[in-house]
Amino acid sequence: MCDVRKLAVRLVLSGVAVGLLAGALAPANAQTVTQTQARKRKQENHARHETNATRLARVQRTTEDTYSHRYEIIAGGGYLRFRSGEYLQKNNEISWATALNYYFTRKFAVVGDARGSFGNARAITNNEFNVYRPQINEYTFMGGVSYRFIAKEKFAVSAQALGGVGWGIFSGGSKGIPGPDLGLWNDGIRPAYSVGVSADYNIEPNLGVRFTPTWVGTNFIGPKGGTIQNNIGFNIGVIYRFGRQ
Repeated sequence: MCDVRKLAVRLVLSGVAVGLLAGALAPANAQTVTQTQARKRKQENHARHETNATRLARVQRTTEDTYSHRYEIIAGGGYLRFRSGEYLQKNNEISWATALNYYFTRKFAVVGDARGSFGNARAITNNEFNVYRPQINEYTFMGGVSYRFIAKEKFAVSAQALGGVGWGIFSGGSKGIPGPDLGLWNDGIRPAYSVGVSADYNIEPNLGVRFTPTWVGTNFIGPKGGTIQNNIGFNIGVIYRFGRQ
């Protein structure tokens, strides 16, 4: 009987000791877990900070690489709404367009520009020749300046102003009938001007796509002399950059 009581006392004392030991170790284990989690969060934040810094550095390098090129060649096509005669309605024309830009700085460039537009004029109705939709062509050769006022990694915005000459061929598709007899402008070379705003999307530092809404002013001669034709359209093309500033 005595041995049983002693055994029971020992078991109780052992349980109390184990409980006290567990109670003492629990805060230490909790503190260890908390410290481990804090270190892990600190490491994750540090890694995230390094990732952001790396990304920003990459963007900066790409942007510098993109806009440090000296030359841009642009080639593509577009659309022009053109007035082919003093008393005629405007007609739709498709265009090709190409340009070469030379950058003195990362923002300022001189521009050489050439374009051609083709369409069918709306000749005088009920004319004696029964020619109502003759084909007409105009070409412009201009030079000017461009200024890039937004330059990001993937996109840029610039504006350009150009001046030069326009060459109009208004009798070539009229079956030998002079263009003025159909209400068209006289064939010939006359002053031409253009302004536009370009939006670029960069695929690579040396390769991109450019969209340019544009106004083209021509000065072809009609029955009352020279007038300014206000023509609106757009060009879209591929940009290739090369050379270094």
